[in-house]
Amino acid sequence: MTRRKLVAGNWKMNGTRADLGELDGIAASALAHPNVDVAVAVPFTLIAAAAERVPTLAIGAEDVHEKPSGAHTGCVSAGMVREAGARFTLSGHSERRADQHETSHDAWAKAMAAHGEGLSVILCCGETEAERDAGRAERVVQAQIEKSVPDNAHADWFTLAYEPRWAIGTGKTPTEEDIASIHAIARAKLRTMIGDAANAIRILYGGSVTGDNAARLLSVDNVDGALVGGASLTAAKFVPIIEAAAGLPLVQA
Repeated sequence: MTRRKLVAGNWKMNGTRADLGELDGIAASALAHPNVDVAVAVPFTLIAAAAERVPTLAIGAEDVHEKPSGAHTGCVSAGMVREAGARFTLSGHSERRADQHETSHDAWAKAMAAHGEGLSVILCCGETEAERDAGRAERVVQAQIEKSVPDNAHADWFTLAYEPRWAIGTGKTPTEEDIASIHAIARAKLRTMIGDAANAIRILYGGSVTGDNAARLLSVDNVDGALVGGASLTAAKFVPIIEAAAGLPLVQA
């Protein structure tokens, strides 16, 4: 079995219908590079329109609620986004953990809810700058994986993303050695939890990925793709990352 590269975009709280034309170029690039999987998570308001506009592209949600329904004003369930056309969701993104104070248990519950509705999941983990400076990055990531990853996680529907919080949108990136170390630790932790099935699970890197550094970052051991924020908002910036991934060999799981 091989691990195909996955390049996933996250539009965050950006975009209106006027911006959906950017998906045309992204979808065209995905079709032109069939050895790479491409996905884009968009705001809830754009899921249906995006899925209809580019049916060949995997459109996803940026978050879901852990409950299927109920008195949760302003929240959206996994079933709702699936009905709108989403194929996957993010869970445990660092901005949700920081801004909405979500815990690793919340990330686990959302991942379970999404899987129960037939959605794939990209589950995020990563340390703050203070935690890295204190030498705790490895322990923080291991603890988040232990508490967030479902016991039944499988490569058919589950992807892990390492995104150091301090690298998101800052232009800073860890060294290649640091990325390789954390990804190796993440893979090892997954193996202790789910056994050999961990070998097939993709681990993405996220944090200031651009067309200029993508080939270098995606060549690091155990980096199976990228979770891209700001650079995913336009085809001009996102397509070069897809092209960089397409130029790299598949990894034997």
